[in-house]
Amino acid sequence: MRIRVIRTGGFAGIERRAEVDTSGLLDARDWHALAEAALKDGHGQRPGGVPDGFGYEITVDGRTVYCADPGLTGEQRELVARVLREGA
Repeated sequence: MRIRVIRTGGFAGIERRAEVDTSGLLDARDWHALAEAALKDGHGQRPGGVPDGFGYEITVDGRTVYCADPGLTGEQRELVARVLREGA
């Protein structure tokens, strides 16, 4: 499974992107469950956020959803943090 996160917005407006390929990871099952939960609660188009908040594009194996601060679910927040921290 390939998971890509693009974060836009914030005070400086700097885009950050990262991607994780879960094939071969020991915790791949955890990644998959987290990704499915994040997709389930995502939006088909970019939702409105708050001034200087972040907006997120989450793509899992070609399926893309959008979410924005402060409306992220716990699973979306965790997935975004993990991908941005561990992804390339």
